[in-house]
Amino acid sequence: MSDAQGGAWLDDEAGRLVRPYAVSNGRTRPTAHFDLLTLVMATGNRPKTYLGPDYDEVLALCGGHPISVAEVAAHLRLPAVITKVLLSDLVGHEALTTRAPRPIEASSLTDRNLLEAVLHGLRKRL
Repeated sequence: MSDAQGGAWLDDEAGRLVRPYAVSNGRTRPTAHFDLLTLVMATGNRPKTYLGPDYDEVLALCGGHPISVAEVAAHLRLPAVITKVLLSDLVGHEALTTRAPRPIEASSLTDRNLLEAVLHGLRKRL
C-alpha cells in the first residue's frame, strides 16, 4: 500500500482503496456545469475548511496552468462525474476558476493544404 502524491490511498494490485462515491460523500451531481474539455485553474485561495486529501491533490494539479477536467480525472484515477463534484466544490469555495475551451474555427478544420498533405502522406505509406 502506498500514499501517492499526498493522499490517494492506492494498492498496487487492487487500485484505489476508497470507493469513488465515498470521495464525494455520495454525491454524483456537481453544483457547477463542466464538460470534459472545461479548463480549470487554481486561484491561489485556499478553502476556509479542510476538505480532504483529494481536494488538495486537485489544487496541486490545477496550480500552475489551466488543465482540463478530463486530465484531472485521469490523474486522480476517478470517474469524471466524481471529479466534477470535487471541482464544483472547489469552485464554490473560490479556490478554482473555470474557462470553456477556445472554439475551433471551422476554416481550420477544412484547410485544403492540410488535407492534401495528409492524403499525400497516406498514399506514401500504402
